[in-house]
Amino acid sequence: MKHLLSYLKKFFWRYRWRFLLGTIFVGLANAFRVWQPKVIGQALDTVIERVRFYKEHGGIEAHPEAFSELGRQIALFGAAVIGLAILMGLFMYFMRQTIIVMSRLIEYDMRKEIFAHYTRLDLAFYKRNSTGDMMSRISEDVSKVRMFLGPTILYGLDLIFLFILAISSMVSVSVELTLWSLLPLPFLSISIYWVSSIINKRSEKIQQQLAVLTSTAQEVYSGIRVVKSYVQEKAMGRWFADQSEEYRRRSLELIRVDAFFFPLMSLLIGASIIITVYVGGLLVIEGKLTAGNITSFVIYINMLTWPVTAIGWIASLTQQASASQKRINEFLKTEPAIRNSHVAESAAPLRGKIEFRNVSFTYPDTGIKALEGISFTLEPGQKMAIIGRTGSGKTTLADLLVRMYDVSDGQILIDDQEIARHDLYNLRRQIGYVPQDVFLFSDTVFGNIAFGREGVTREEAEFFAKSAAVHDDISGLSEGYDTIVGERGVTLSGGQKQRVSIARAFAKHPNIILLDDCLSAVDTNTESQILGYMQTALANKTAIIITHRIYSMLQFDKIIVLEDHRIVQSGTHDELLAQGGYYAELWEKQRLMEEE
Repeated sequence: MKHLLSYLKKFFWRYRWRFLLGTIFVGLANAFRVWQPKVIGQALDTVIERVRFYKEHGGIEAHPEAFSELGRQIALFGAAVIGLAILMGLFMYFMRQTIIVMSRLIEYDMRKEIFAHYTRLDLAFYKRNSTGDMMSRISEDVSKVRMFLGPTILYGLDLIFLFILAISSMVSVSVELTLWSLLPLPFLSISIYWVSSIINKRSEKIQQQLAVLTSTAQEVYSGIRVVKSYVQEKAMGRWFADQSEEYRRRSLELIRVDAFFFPLMSLLIGASIIITVYVGGLLVIEGKLTAGNITSFVIYINMLTWPVTAIGWIASLTQQASASQKRINEFLKTEPAIRNSHVAESAAPLRGKIEFRNVSFTYPDTGIKALEGISFTLEPGQKMAIIGRTGSGKTTLADLLVRMYDVSDGQILIDDQEIARHDLYNLRRQIGYVPQDVFLFSDTVFGNIAFGREGVTREEAEFFAKSAAVHDDISGLSEGYDTIVGERGVTLSGGQKQRVSIARAFAKHPNIILLDDCLSAVDTNTESQILGYMQTALANKTAIIITHRIYSMLQFDKIIVLEDHRIVQSGTHDELLAQGGYYAELWEKQRLMEEE
């Protein structure tokens, strides 16, 4: 509970006036509610007193005005009760418009904050945590906390005010009867404490399993092509069913506690009513109380039935919210390993000089060494190819250049300044990076091309699409550039997705181009068109192309060959052919394949 309130206090302060007004409205609504039993009790006593008076003075038949007088008094009392009920309902409306709306505003703020925090976290975080778990925390867990901020607080305040006002009214009539009526409360307190501790433990397990369930579904949906191609629908269905069964089992464990708790509350309330009627009846016989007093007490006890019964519900929601907030805090307290701590001139353009000085890198979570002793220098406007077998460290080198990770040893310098001293967002803004794993958003083709820079016009998008040799493909789509590509670009072929992502990188007007094996799914003519654009229009841009093959038509100033995470060869195309080794072998194999 402590971590729940410590996190939420800033939101309570932000909406303090709305919360204060809501509290006042709750108090007023309950004041008018508690007033009603007093009026009803007075009405009953008045009727009994007048009837007794008439009987003592010749009977009702001797007083023809009796019925009209009694009718008038009952009508007045009835109007008073209706008026109080209308005022109570009005302030109940106001209290929901303040407190429930406040909870929705905080829910909105929380989701924005969590989403913004997710985007600040580094790549390693996303490799450690599943998408389903992150989605569960920003959706289900936030909803649980919202229930605490809205209904739980609202009914909690309602309970407090009603208890104070109702019990005060009861004490003002008879302390003795009040004590007898509230006798079951100690048992109620013990029950609440016992049940709340159980609910807290079980709620946390339920939320954890829900995250697993969400992750399972998300993985199956994302990999549906693989599932179908390997005919594993039934196997995945059984896997999902197993996770669902575990969620069902844990949910039923919580429901069993709730199912036991609510009847117990009703039993204790029923006991209070029986005690009230029995003890109150004795006090009426003794002449210490009136029938109207007993009626008011019974109404008060019934009035307290829902709030007292709701104690268990409030306790359950509070414990669930506490468990959910604990899960949310786990991610909110995660600090990104990549920090923008040394901010240079944020708007300064990059010239494009890149230097690696004895760079080594080991993945922090797995301990796998990816690069060791990498050193090279690339001057502004130069082009470099990085060639190597799968697993040699090529993609890791690209991730280090856009600072998805920080180096384990050595230094990376951009424009003669250590990469960590550059403004992180300015650095990434000026690098056109096309990763090996191409990703397109569920948006239009135009939206995907214009993603990296604001203000991209339709004409510019078409120009960059032509430069990436994808304009004709886009024009052939049902709605051209306005075609929705589907989730992860599922409606496009692999080659089309690659070329759209290349157009997106070109549209940024970057000073550094970084292409990670992004021409693997295109044919030779398309490849020639893309490389031709790089050779001419991007002649003054620094470019690094990571590849498994050799591009003969693009003149590289430098080529490095990676093997076992080290640079084993470095030089120009002719120099590497003269050296022999892996590069010469690759060139010979590629030449023979092209001749065939």
